[in-house]
Amino acid sequence: MSVARKIGIIDYGTGNLRSVVKAFEFLGAEAHIVTEPSQFANMEALVFPGQGTFDQCIRALRLSSLDEAIIRWIELGKPYFGICLGLQVLFERSEEGEGEGLGIFSGYVKRFSISDELKIPHMGWNAVKWELPPGDPMTLKLANGDQFYFVHSYHVTSEDDKLDVMKTYYGYQFTSGISFGNCFATQFHPEKSQAKGLQIYRNFLEKIS
Repeated sequence: MSVARKIGIIDYGTGNLRSVVKAFEFLGAEAHIVTEPSQFANMEALVFPGQGTFDQCIRALRLSSLDEAIIRWIELGKPYFGICLGLQVLFERSEEGEGEGLGIFSGYVKRFSISDELKIPHMGWNAVKWELPPGDPMTLKLANGDQFYFVHSYHVTSEDDKLDVMKTYYGYQFTSGISFGNCFATQFHPEKSQAKGLQIYRNFLEKIS
């Protein structure tokens, strides 16, 4: 397998990124922690495993100028993989906070509004339905109904027709991932999703190589 050798794992100051780094290293990529825009020049792809709250994340990105650098990166069509909050910040705003998101895609992030029988956060394994074009390389060796691991209280809501999406049901159907050119992002955590999660990372590396 030919892989993109240099993957930048964005660190804006919260959380343990080691599981994401180890997953890409296992697949043969060189995973490097990046904390400032100047480091982007040496990377072939960016991975953003966002953790914490929406406003906390946006503030940290702006303090380090990572916000503008990520926007430029995606606008130029360079490979990006967002995980959890790394998906949510791509949109305009969130009910979790008051700050504006990166606004790369139209839409917002809302808290689950479900019956008391279902717990928030949505935590654990759940099925993903791939609403991507037939033969999309991101779905190689994956099937509708494959299970992935989620931990979140908020989800993306968007009617942006330029986005291809993934769907999951928890009380109602919500967007559990997006795909646009070389920009791919999931609400679930591939690094916590065992073999299927590694397959998504493998597909991403092969797509951009």
